[in-house]
Amino acid sequence: MKGAGWLERRLRRIGPMTVAEFMTEALHHRQSGYYAAGDPLGPGGDFVTAPEISQMFGELLGLWMVSAWTTQGAPPDAALVELGPGRGTLMADAARVMMAAGAGALVRTPHLVETSPVLRRAQAERLAHLEPVWHRDLSDVPDGPWFVIANEFLDALPIHQLVVRDGDWREVLVSARPDGDGLCWAVGRYPSALVGVLPEPLRLSREDGLIAEICPAAEHVVSDVAARISACGGAGLFVDYGAMRNARGATLQAVCGHRPVDPLDSPGHADLSSHVDFARLRECVAAAGSVMHGPVDQGRFLVELGIRERAAALGRGGDADRRIRVERDMARLIDPGQMGTLFKAAAILPRDQDTPPGFRA
Repeated sequence: MKGAGWLERRLRRIGPMTVAEFMTEALHHRQSGYYAAGDPLGPGGDFVTAPEISQMFGELLGLWMVSAWTTQGAPPDAALVELGPGRGTLMADAARVMMAAGAGALVRTPHLVETSPVLRRAQAERLAHLEPVWHRDLSDVPDGPWFVIANEFLDALPIHQLVVRDGDWREVLVSARPDGDGLCWAVGRYPSALVGVLPEPLRLSREDGLIAEICPAAEHVVSDVAARISACGGAGLFVDYGAMRNARGATLQAVCGHRPVDPLDSPGHADLSSHVDFARLRECVAAAGSVMHGPVDQGRFLVELGIRERAAALGRGGDADRRIRVERDMARLIDPGQMGTLFKAAAILPRDQDTPPGFRA
């Protein structure tokens, strides 16, 4: 359990914490949190995201945003917002095609929601040709229509885990081991009030050991975006891994050096994430007055947007190695055995908008 010492000391001092509190500390602690320590992306980090695999991903998402913006009359007061922009790679690729497509007014001052100082510096360097503005959350993004891009953002937001124990839903906790060094799982003594937000069939189940996950943070973000779109227009495009799963099951995972590890092993040194519950988010979007399209498999989404044609264009005129590399990168993004089906795309639009590209049957 190397690396757990700082959090273990805190747990011994204040007692067990919820999984949501554990994730927040492990990822965002100012000194010891995962995102405070360095750049987690790329071959030298712990995971590789779709924008880092190929420019095609960001380009196609950028063109999708241009379509959404022009469909709504190209509002001049629109704000282009990216949640969790990583190194700025997606925005750089999206901005390039958006400028070429005549949407410079939308992309010239992107609003980046980012908490990591390390990643903010990387974004500033990569997007120096634009005029980015940074925010810690959505609360101070300017008024007007929001056009929001979020890739692998919701999965890193803190979740609560509940488990049925002795006939009641109780909160799963993280505690210091009572009989040695390190951390361990524990269960709350009393029934959890959070059971009220579970879907009714699951809430009524009393199968001992059954686990459910809820993510109030994701619900809050998506509800805010959907409410703004309902009131002012705009669009949201979320790409993440998850399913229409209605809270059931445990999906919390940790990755370090591109390999799965025990989430309790090295807090602050491993990425923590969980699968996005798109069924619950669809309910949040509807309650806020907007419509969710999807989720659809990332592979299907990118193919419908024209990734095969873009790959052919990138390979045209190049040598054999370049063509092979472009085809390999495309396969990573769309093949079912790679990212094609595990990752999903979902769009949020006003109620009066037609089904957007990428989501049509």
